[in-house]
Amino acid sequence: MKSILFAADATPLQIAAVRRALTNAGAASVSMLNGARSVMLIGDPAGEIHLEEYRAMPGVEDVMQQEEKNVHVSGDRPPMDLTSGIEGMTMIAGPCGIESEEQVAVIFAHLAKEGLRFVRGGAYKPRTSPHDFQGARRAGLEMASEIARDYGLQLVSEAVDPRDIELMARYVSVLQIGTRSMQNFALLKEAGASGLPVLLKRGMSATVEEWIGAAEHALVAGAATVIFCERGIRTFESITRNTLDILGAAALKEKTQLPVIIDPSHAAGRRSLVIQGGLAGVAAGLDGLLVEVHHDPASARSDASQALTLDDFSRLMELSRAVRAALREAPVAVR
Repeated sequence: MKSILFAADATPLQIAAVRRALTNAGAASVSMLNGARSVMLIGDPAGEIHLEEYRAMPGVEDVMQQEEKNVHVSGDRPPMDLTSGIEGMTMIAGPCGIESEEQVAVIFAHLAKEGLRFVRGGAYKPRTSPHDFQGARRAGLEMASEIARDYGLQLVSEAVDPRDIELMARYVSVLQIGTRSMQNFALLKEAGASGLPVLLKRGMSATVEEWIGAAEHALVAGAATVIFCERGIRTFESITRNTLDILGAAALKEKTQLPVIIDPSHAAGRRSLVIQGGLAGVAAGLDGLLVEVHHDPASARSDASQALTLDDFSRLMELSRAVRAALREAPVAVR
């Protein structure tokens, strides 16, 4: 948080002049703490305000900036190329759960033709009900990673138990931490200690700051990088499975140079809305998508209603490329 301390004899006009200057410079919010001394609090998630420029203004006694705690999230850049599917973006797709060799091979072959480098496939499934499909576990990981290699792809899969990390690191290129595990700090630290990139989904009731803090745990522990993934948050609205917080993800991009992607599948909860949600994220200037795809959604053992068909996914890629190209050609491009 940035703040300005005013002199005891600062006049209302002097304080108002500082407020106008800050607002014109791009401050997101300006508020006052009035007591024996007046203090102005400045919200500046985009880093537009340079406090030293205001030190000499009439009525100002001092300027202060709280030290950033999450130094890795705020300062790190991805040390590797994460491009997948579309230049400058990280497109990740695949089945919710690894089910069979035929299923994985058909889906991965299609995704490879679309130019993807990263594919998803869940082997350990933290289901709401213990009676639902819990995943193919180690056998599924071995099989899916072998097929991925055959197509020149890299596997992304979710870890749910710190004790599984050592095993999973043999088969996956990116460890996914799901919404239910976002603040499982033991899991975050073990995943980070693997040295692999971590795809971190936002907790279903987590603030952006809590999400940032979770990423910092993984980075401090040694994660190669973190890919933030907005997957929708829990609100009062029930017409979709979750509420896709596009602006929250865009606000996070003002705080970090690490990639921020979205998962429209878990936000929509049904196939008919996934493409629209994905395109909204691309249009907002986010860094990619994580999408569930199945060659025969009706037979999927988990999340069948929200999985795109192979043809649907090709359509999403086509439209995403068009939106990305339009942004590049726009007079004021989204960064």
